[in-house]
Amino acid sequence: MTLPRPRILLTNDDSINSPGLWAAAEALSPLGYIEVVAPAVQQTSMGRSFPREYDRSVTRRSLTVHGKEWTVWAVNGSPAQALLYGIYQVMCGDMPDLVVSGINYGENIASGITISGTVGAALEAASLGIKALAISLETPVSMHYNLSKEVDFSVAGYFCGYFAEKLLTRVMPEDVDVLKVDVPANATPDTEWVVTRQSKQRYFYPAPGEPDPITGVQPMNYEARMDLSTPEPNSDLQVLVYEHKVSVTPISLDLTSRTDFDKLRNLIRR
Repeated sequence: MTLPRPRILLTNDDSINSPGLWAAAEALSPLGYIEVVAPAVQQTSMGRSFPREYDRSVTRRSLTVHGKEWTVWAVNGSPAQALLYGIYQVMCGDMPDLVVSGINYGENIASGITISGTVGAALEAASLGIKALAISLETPVSMHYNLSKEVDFSVAGYFCGYFAEKLLTRVMPEDVDVLKVDVPANATPDTEWVVTRQSKQRYFYPAPGEPDPITGVQPMNYEARMDLSTPEPNSDLQVLVYEHKVSVTPISLDLTSRTDFDKLRNLIRR
């Protein structure tokens, strides 16, 4: 008896036109049936948001990528909105076996992961009980928005397929709702991967830009910075940025602090 092929919903936050998305599609194709539903335009840093200003329209498109014809869906909304429209409109409410979000331009590490639309879409999938993978490639900040074709996603694609296959064929431990994978810029398929925890440090810092000469509006950009004085062994920041290894971080939907509840209760009651 032949088992049905798994259904994988692929999304991102860099838009339907991102080379990273298509590197993921190519890597996932041998594993199952791929449904590509992604934001119509760049949605970096949207987190798990549901902005009301978008009309959430869904447009069917035909694209040729690396000689293969694809029918895809572009959503005028955030990554989390694209995910939901993919499930409830494109897939008619049938839950996919796996959601993959990425491959993102730029690493998603440390305390800033709640800003990430890549991670946000994966968390939205996890909230519906769907296995989810959020995968990102380390790139310079200057390439986070421009969909540069100079970025080579082939190795990140390899790791995308590798960890997607593991999620499809294995039962993850309790409290592992999302696997967050960050691939260093200089990685090869032989680069070691390490299970990490999320760093509590800040990694992307605000960097005010030059005011617009006409409007006077000053853009708020960002830059990557590391606090060398407080290393965090086995954190995603340490493993990716300092050790240049693939970081694999298990993420939970439970954001509750691990503090002692009795101590906290007594402190508040004083």
